[in-house]
Amino acid sequence: MKSLLLTASIVTAVSLPVYPQSATWYSTTSDGDTWSRKTVKLTKGPANKSILRIDSSSTGQTFRHWGTTFNELDWDTFVQLPHAVRDSVMYNLFSPDGDLRFSRGRVSMNCNDYGRSWWSCDEVAGDLELRYFNINRDKTSIIPLIRAAQHYRPDITLWASPWSPPSWMKINHDYPVVSSKHNDADPDIDYLLFGSAEDINEDEMKFLGERRGKFPYRLATQDYMIQDPRYLQAYANYFCKFIDAYAAENITIDMIIYQNEAYSYTPYPGCPWTTEGTIRFNRDYLAPTLRRMHPEVKLYLGTFNTNRQDHVESILADENLRSKTDGLAFQWEGREIMPEIRRQYPDFHYICSESECGNGDMDWKAGEHTFFLIADNIANGIDEWYNWNFLLPRRGTSPWGWDQNALIEFNPENRTIRYTPEYYAVKHFSQAIPAGSTIAGAVGRDNADMPLVVARTPHGRYNVVAANRTDEARPLILTIENMELNVILAPHSFNSFILR
Repeated sequence: MKSLLLTASIVTAVSLPVYPQSATWYSTTSDGDTWSRKTVKLTKGPANKSILRIDSSSTGQTFRHWGTTFNELDWDTFVQLPHAVRDSVMYNLFSPDGDLRFSRGRVSMNCNDYGRSWWSCDEVAGDLELRYFNINRDKTSIIPLIRAAQHYRPDITLWASPWSPPSWMKINHDYPVVSSKHNDADPDIDYLLFGSAEDINEDEMKFLGERRGKFPYRLATQDYMIQDPRYLQAYANYFCKFIDAYAAENITIDMIIYQNEAYSYTPYPGCPWTTEGTIRFNRDYLAPTLRRMHPEVKLYLGTFNTNRQDHVESILADENLRSKTDGLAFQWEGREIMPEIRRQYPDFHYICSESECGNGDMDWKAGEHTFFLIADNIANGIDEWYNWNFLLPRRGTSPWGWDQNALIEFNPENRTIRYTPEYYAVKHFSQAIPAGSTIAGAVGRDNADMPLVVARTPHGRYNVVAANRTDEARPLILTIENMELNVILAPHSFNSFILR
């Protein structure tokens, strides 16, 4: 069995190994046992059948943040909760002593597919000076939701990306990419995407679970963002105005990504970019404008939701752009190519910028899939992970016709909530792998039935997170500092071990 090839890091005095003798074992099972606890003893000596052997030389990336996204439909659900439930939800999500302990957030610049309707911060056509720029819509929803999180996490920071530029900055003068029954876009100009209207599938991005093959099926043949230098510079200025406007609300945006999913050709807000357009805008406009106006703000490239490795490599081949880039963000199909990209460019920070959103079932299968994805992303070398929606009503249907999952499901009939299996999948990771932990070992796609992560906390102790996704009980055998953890994992279970 393969294990993760981990890059070296410096182990300081505070992280010297502590030889574990026992572990507190937390488990969640598909039969409804959400968070049981017991103690298990470790035994002396290495095991011959260990999945991983971990010691002080097993050093990988330092994990920095667990995070989530602040969306308008989450806010619309949040305000329907009784006040006491609102407080408990935000405590569980964001408090350093809560369940998930999110310390960082993502926000959309302009509307995304989980806004209630399209808006941007400046819909006045031709306003290249951005005189009409404002975040008034954000102040009615996104910002109040962030403030509720700040109550329990005052130091929370955010990063931002757009789904679509203002409609007048695009070649189709509209927020979506393709026409649909869910929007009013003109079908006569769908040909702009590929140079023809053939092979356009507005539901291509909706394939759930492990989407097979090549994504996207075809790459866009032109940039939907107008490539006139005046527009590109105005758009770079737009990012800085957004950072300024949020700072005026006492909200820190310290990282920017130019586009969410440039490879999803959507009936909801979206914007395809070519290789040349991506390089041009980031290298010649966004990066220098950020460095001039906000040198404290990092620039990441992404969010890469494509497994077309040659395309991503063609963007990263530009040395000038690479020198201005602090990290790379992957989600969906991008996860498949991340190990090879990381091998070529080991000095970047890598993040999982969005969890996969499911199909509205919010069931155990979705929880298992999310558990696997987290483990696999950590095995790929990420040091930050971001959830998508954290609170939605049943089915979680967007205005553009997509049912999606959330960590917490709201029942509008009786105003109650349910913490979904995905919530507990995240909880096992976020409690066992606090910020500042070093990833000592991880197994994802190499053993998808039993994904696991071993982390060394900032205090030098080891924690283990593992799942059994099969119908049978399975043994978990690990050697950690010459001590053996040997347990049987229940079928369809999430598990975490806090070693002492």
